[in-house]
Amino acid sequence: MEYRELGKTGIKVSRLCFGGLTVGPLQANLPLEEGAEVIAEAFRQGVNFIDTAEIYRTYPYIARALKQTSKPIVVASKTYAFDRKGAARSLDKARKELDRDYIDIFLLHEQESEWTLRGHREALEYFYECKAKGIIRAVGISTHHIAAVRAASRMDGIDVIHPIVNYKGIGIIDGTIDEMLQAIKEAYDRGIGIYAMKPLGGGNLIRNVEKCIDYVLNIPFIHSIALGMQSIEEVHVNISYFEGKPIDDKILYKLKERKRRLHIEEWCEGCGECVPACAHGAISVREGKLHLEDEKCILCGYCGSRCKNFAIKVI
Repeated sequence: MEYRELGKTGIKVSRLCFGGLTVGPLQANLPLEEGAEVIAEAFRQGVNFIDTAEIYRTYPYIARALKQTSKPIVVASKTYAFDRKGAARSLDKARKELDRDYIDIFLLHEQESEWTLRGHREALEYFYECKAKGIIRAVGISTHHIAAVRAASRMDGIDVIHPIVNYKGIGIIDGTIDEMLQAIKEAYDRGIGIYAMKPLGGGNLIRNVEKCIDYVLNIPFIHSIALGMQSIEEVHVNISYFEGKPIDDKILYKLKERKRRLHIEEWCEGCGECVPACAHGAISVREGKLHLEDEKCILCGYCGSRCKNFAIKVI
């Protein structure tokens, strides 16, 4: 496994970051022991970096996996807190549930622009104080917005940015993938650590998985790539691919045969913007909620590309 220093943070991370969302209640909802074992296997195979968030509710999985390894693991988490009180509560929750004295990387979740960063300034100031005390090692943001990448890269105190990157630009809300990459490059040149999210477009690009991963791996100004994994087989395949090793055909066949489904996140607003994208009439809005007819869905993923909130995924 290749490791890179995350900008100027002094934190060395594996090129493959374990995306912690997929094992938990919002997606696969694996039993605790099973989900923890998937994560622990990634740690055993050389992954030393895991990304999660308070909203994912995966701290118990990660805490159990951490107890199964003696290797130093870098943990990144995220919060929607905007004031000092909320920031303290989120950080304390992460430390307590992960059974850690410190959190390596703490991010403001889903920032949109200079204005949302200003609105979260009190939380940021608290995190800067915690960094000075050694309770946090690096402070940053996650975002689907180019404007937020640009704003954060100009701010003193921002160490890490976690932006969305995939070859089609699915999920980028305010521009194109080329514009996003330009903003990321500017942040990288300022010494900010960059680890990308959603290389498979939330599962919507799963049919082109090799193209997706190669695309992000070949971007020289991205230090690490967060990729969700739900099984031991996925861990082995992804690690082999990142290391340039042959992939076991039997495992690959098993993964390709695994039944996938369209997943609608609980934060879906039922706006209906995705409905015209489905040529098969599989989705509709009923009483303010998005309704899916599974038998009509061909898992093309076109609906997900229309969702401004990234609430639709193929998993």
